[in-house]
Amino acid sequence: MKTELNYINLSYQTYSQKEYNISLSYELFGKDLFTAPVILINHALTGNSNVSGEKGWWKQLVGENQIVDTNKYTVLCFNIPGNGYDHFLIEDYENFTPSDIANIFLKGLEALHIKKLYAIIGGSLGGGIAWEMLAKQPKLAEIFIPIACDYRTHDWLHAQCLVQKFLLNDKEEPLQKARIHAMLCYRTPESLNDRFQNKYNQEKQRLESEDWLVYHGNALNERFSLQAYRLMNHLLMNINADEAALEKIEARMHMISVDTDLFFPASEIRMCFENLKKKKENISYHEIQSMQGHDAFLMEYQQLNNIIKNIL
Repeated sequence: MKTELNYINLSYQTYSQKEYNISLSYELFGKDLFTAPVILINHALTGNSNVSGEKGWWKQLVGENQIVDTNKYTVLCFNIPGNGYDHFLIEDYENFTPSDIANIFLKGLEALHIKKLYAIIGGSLGGGIAWEMLAKQPKLAEIFIPIACDYRTHDWLHAQCLVQKFLLNDKEEPLQKARIHAMLCYRTPESLNDRFQNKYNQEKQRLESEDWLVYHGNALNERFSLQAYRLMNHLLMNINADEAALEKIEARMHMISVDTDLFFPASEIRMCFENLKKKKENISYHEIQSMQGHDAFLMEYQQLNNIIKNIL
């Protein structure tokens, strides 16, 4: 199994007409390229290409004898340029949109001589980028599994990202503050209330829920750069795949939502499904039931596995 970072050097002009030399990094898991069907997995906002293995952020889904079985498939995951995992950062982040990232990923596939994917799987921001990719190349994949995401950023999500942007421009502890706010969007009131039940930490002299939020703020600050987080928040704020192109996507679509998602509400994803169902036959909708909110796609593995095992 290959798990080291690999690089593709690209020249790219953004839609904002800016020229960049980009070192697109990626990891491969499972079977060697061109010996098995290829599954592309697009990572979420704080994710990266390390999708499987001991430290893989989706190891409960991707690995040997898992639902995305690395004994059967070649699994490919690109790093979103500027996410910092490969130490590459983008200073003028507002020059990039998810559509640009989709183009860069498509160039990466071209450089690897991959003309057809068996499947594209993406959660949250990664799913939004996948929508953009397929809107540009409708014949790219046989199967498309967007999880806890939509083809565009709706007003509510845009508003939350705007709050994030304000917090990230603060001078004192911007990452910590932004992460604390984000955690309240990734989860639900029910999940926090059920977990902490107003328990007070006498040693730290604060609620355990507050201690949990502070921990997550500090943890992200230790492993993520401000520059990278600003870019990723900006991308989440600007998902906008061409709606007219969606019905031309040839892949079998399996849209997965979370019933309590505050970021990408299930109602919006159902609406997208209902609209596309009028024009496409090979499309289905699935809903994870969870009190955890948006983060359920990283927590409710039994439900997710049960859904995906009937798709791949």
